[in-house]
Amino acid sequence: MRIFLLGFMGSGKSTLGKQLAKKLGFEYADQDEWIEKNSGLTVGEYFTQFGEHSFREMERKAIQDLIKKDNIVISTGGGAPCFFDNIHVMNKNGITIYLKLKPEVLRSRLRYAQDSRPLIKGKTEGELLEYIQTKLADREPYYLKANHVIESIDLKADDLVNLLKFLEKK
Repeated sequence: MRIFLLGFMGSGKSTLGKQLAKKLGFEYADQDEWIEKNSGLTVGEYFTQFGEHSFREMERKAIQDLIKKDNIVISTGGGAPCFFDNIHVMNKNGITIYLKLKPEVLRSRLRYAQDSRPLIKGKTEGELLEYIQTKLADREPYYLKANHVIESIDLKADDLVNLLKFLEKK
C-alpha cells in the first residue's frame, strides 16, 4: 500500500506523514527530502540554481522512484500534484489524501517558517495571505482530484489510521 499526503505547504503533510507511517509500521518518505538527498542541494538552493521547472521535474522523478516501494507513506511537495500527470500517477498507484486548510490557518502556520520556504521568503503577512489564496486557487483543482479530502485543522494520525481501516472494509 502507498499513501500519498498532499496539500499546501503548512498543511501538516510531513508531521502527519511521519506519525502515520510509524503507526502503520510503514516506511516514510518526504518528497522534498528525496530531492535534497538525490540532488545534494537544499530545496531553496535547488530552486535558486535551477529554477522551478527543473524542481518540478525532480518532484516527478521522486514520485516515479517512490511508487516502486510498498508499505510507504509519502508526503508530497505542495505543488507536486499540479504538474505533469503526477496526480494521476499517485491516484493510480496508491491512496491520495488531500489535507485541506483555510488560507488564514495556513498563513498562521507559515509566517514563522518563511526562511526555509523559497516561494514565500520575505513576504509580509498580507503578501503571504494573498500568495496563499492565489496559489491555493490554482492548486486546489488538482488537490481535489485526491481520493480523499480531509479538513486537517485538528487532524491526528489516528484519524488517518481509522480512515484507512474503514477503506479496507469496503
